[in-house]
Amino acid sequence: MKRSFFFLLIFVLTLSLLSSVVFGAKKDNSWTDLQKKGEFVLGLDDSFPPMGFRDANGQIVGFDIDVAKAVCDRLGINLKLQPINWDAKEQELNTKNIDCIWNGLTITPERQRNLLFTKPYMDNRQVLVVRADSGLASLSALSGKKLGLQAGSSAKDALNSAPAFEATLAAVIEFDENMTALMDLEMGGLDVVLMDEIVARYYIQQRAKNFSVLNEALSHEEYGIGFRKNDRQLMEKFQKTLEAMAKDGTLAAISEQWFGEDITVVAK
Repeated sequence: MKRSFFFLLIFVLTLSLLSSVVFGAKKDNSWTDLQKKGEFVLGLDDSFPPMGFRDANGQIVGFDIDVAKAVCDRLGINLKLQPINWDAKEQELNTKNIDCIWNGLTITPERQRNLLFTKPYMDNRQVLVVRADSGLASLSALSGKKLGLQAGSSAKDALNSAPAFEATLAAVIEFDENMTALMDLEMGGLDVVLMDEIVARYYIQQRAKNFSVLNEALSHEEYGIGFRKNDRQLMEKFQKTLEAMAKDGTLAAISEQWFGEDITVVAK
């Protein structure tokens, strides 16, 4: 009798535990909730050309913006562009002020602990930009120099992962925007700026600035779209749409408009 009662008790406890796991887990309604809302809020740094920035008329444009518009059109939802403080991007996402971070967002192990990423859609490097007439042509030549970078960016992560190089610098100065750092570089307030290669080369080409990019990069990276950790349903919807756009040539066409060639890596 006691033996039967013991096994019955174990069975009841096991069933209770399984029920709590199955029914206690929060259901992911992120896509259906967004459909009801009818609006997708994209958080971005609006001074990050060519991914997302303001044109001469003050309108937010860019490669990421064109891709986001195409994705939202296919999904039948309205797109709202929300400029944010890049240094507080994860807080903006987790407090639900925005639905994603999509603006040349580098996938890093630290960010993966807090965000749910799509698969990479573009490759990038963290490069060092100097004045073309500076005579600086290598990492070793930057010893004792002042370096600028954007606060909260993957440039800072890249520098932190190169402590030997960082120790040789006279100072590291953080800016709210890459463009402000480049302006300081141009005026002589900095000796070098660490930033995304895609942004640096676009800026130099478009503004005809007298800058050069060192051949040595500090890190190689990949861009992805960042969602809240529990919004897998929403992330997968966007991932599948990106893959469909890669398959039918839409993604390549947008890339060619901005970069002159297809530099995307979706489904490749």
